[in-house]
Order: sequence, then structure tokens, then C-alpha cells
Amino acid sequence: QVQLVESGGGLVQAGDSLRLSCTYSGRGVDTYAMGWFRQAPAKEREFVAAISWSGKSTYYADSAKGRFTISRDTDEKTVYLEVDKLKPEDTAVYYCAAAESFARAITDEMDYWGKGTLVTVSS
Repeated sequence: QVQLVESGGGLVQAGDSLRLSCTYSGRGVDTYAMGWFRQAPAKEREFVAAISWSGKSTYYADSAKGRFTISRDTDEKTVYLEVDKLKPEDTAVYYCAAAESFARAITDEMDYWGKGTLVTVSS
């Protein structure tokens, strides 16, 4: 059974930086691409970034380029999302997800989801 567990959310101030973590476990998930998504209040879920199973390839939504960085530690089985210069509009539940391939990850065809971690940015 594949499990994805996000952590690192909380209440932060605008302008701060934050690093979210997603620890994954389960058979075969080591070879999965991983992605981060977010859902702001009263808005649809949106793709943020994806990373290949090796960590060598990354892909970002246009809105995420410049302030968001996705990375992966394959030994620790953890994927990270660093967000710099947080803005109130970054307030959302951030979800980690896994896809069987990088191509599927960048087209939002995810196979497994975590339960999310809430990030609240105060102005």
C-alpha cells in the first residue's frame, strides 16, 4: 500500500520561506514521479510542480516559476517543496501526489495522493 504523508505546513508571515516535506512509502513508489498541488479556499486544485523518480527532471506551473523549488531525496524517500517570499495568496492546502511516470505527473494524472498540509500566510 502506497502512503504519502505531507508535513511542514502552518501559519507563516508574508515574506517568509517555507519547506514542505512529503514522505512516501509502499511497494514500487520509489520509481514514481512525484508532484505537488495546492487548493486554496473556494478554488479548484492546481498543479504546482513535479519531479521525476530520479530527481533529475523537474517541471513547474508558470505561476510557480521563480519562488517554488521541488526536490527529492531518494535515500530518505522524501520530496520537498520550498516556497520563498510567501504571499497571502499562497494560502492553501498543499498536496503531495505520486504518478507512475513523469509524463503522467506533468499532466495531472496522479495515482496516489496524500491528505495534505495547510499553509496559512498572514499579511
